[in-house]
Amino acid sequence: MSIFRTMMTGVAAAAMFAGGAQAADVRIAMVVKALGNGFFEAAGKGAEEAAAELGDVEIIYVGPTAPTAEGQIEMINSLIAQQVDGIVISANDQDALVPALKKAMQRGIKVVSFDSGVAKDGRNLHLAPSSDALIGQTIIKLAADHLPDGGKVAVLSGTSTATNQNSWIAEMNKVMGDYPNIEVVATVYGDDLSDKSYREAQGLMQSYPDLDAIIAPTSVGVVAAAQAVADAGKIGEINVTGLGLPSEMAGAIDSGASKSFAIWNPIDLGYSATMLVHELIEGAEAAPGAEIQMGRMGAITLDDNNEAAMSEPFTYDASNIDEFKSVF
Repeated sequence: MSIFRTMMTGVAAAAMFAGGAQAADVRIAMVVKALGNGFFEAAGKGAEEAAAELGDVEIIYVGPTAPTAEGQIEMINSLIAQQVDGIVISANDQDALVPALKKAMQRGIKVVSFDSGVAKDGRNLHLAPSSDALIGQTIIKLAADHLPDGGKVAVLSGTSTATNQNSWIAEMNKVMGDYPNIEVVATVYGDDLSDKSYREAQGLMQSYPDLDAIIAPTSVGVVAAAQAVADAGKIGEINVTGLGLPSEMAGAIDSGASKSFAIWNPIDLGYSATMLVHELIEGAEAAPGAEIQMGRMGAITLDDNNEAAMSEPFTYDASNIDEFKSVF
C-alpha cells in the first residue's frame, strides 16, 4: 500500500507519522529541498510509481517550507524517531546534513541522495540525474546555439551552497574555451525562491544592458527569469535557458522568452532513487563497482565515491513542448 503525504514542519511530520497510517512492510521517506516545487512534486509521483510497482511500500513525502539545511535536519530527526526504513533526499547543503544522516544510518536507515548530493559520509549512495559534465556542457550549449556571433551571458543559480548547481556551473566553466566569443559576466543566486530569482534577473538586466542570455540551472530560477525578461519587454533581446519543467516553461517557449531548455524526467528520478533505496533495504550493497537495479530504468554501476548518473538531459523547445507540458 502506498500513502503520499505532504508535511509542513518536522513537528507536524512526527505527529502525523505516529498515527493514522496503515501498516506497510517498508516505509521510505522522500525529503525534498522545499515544498511547493514542481520538480520535486514530480519526483514524488515517481516515488509513488515505484511504491506501486514494489507493493506494500509507504512513501512519506516531506520537506521544509523554505529551502534550508536547518529545515531538512528537522525532517531527518523526525524520520529517525519514527524508524523509517529508508530516506531519499535532495540536499540543501551537502555538508550540514551529514551528522543527522550519519545518525540515521547508524540506526539502520538506508540513505540515498538524489538530484543535489550529500557528502559521502552522510549517505549510502548518490544518484545524479545526469553527469555533472554533461549538464554543464548542455547549459552553455543551450545559450550558445542561439548566439552564433557570441555575446554576454549571466548565470542565475539557486542557493550558493547547492551541491548540484555549483558542480554544473564549474563544469560549464571548464568548456568555456570552446566558446571564445561568449562571455559569462556574472553569477547570481536566487535561493530557489521565485521572488528573489525574479529580482536577481531584474538586477542582471539593469547591470548589463547588453546582456544576451540568462542561464538558470534551476527549475525555479528559469521560470522567474523568463517572466522578468517578458515583463521588461526584452523578449527577442535576452534568451532565458537552463533547466526547467515543461509544464512551467511552456508559456516562456510560446512567448519566445526562452528558445530552449533542458531537464531530465523528475518522475524517472524519483522512481529510480526509490528503487535504489529499496534495493539497499532488501540487502543490496552500496560499494564501488556494485551494480544496483532501478526497475524499468535499468541499473547503475557505482563509482569510487558510490555515485552514479541516471541519464543524459533532454532538450525541450517549440518542436516538442506541447508533447511534454502535460506530463510534468
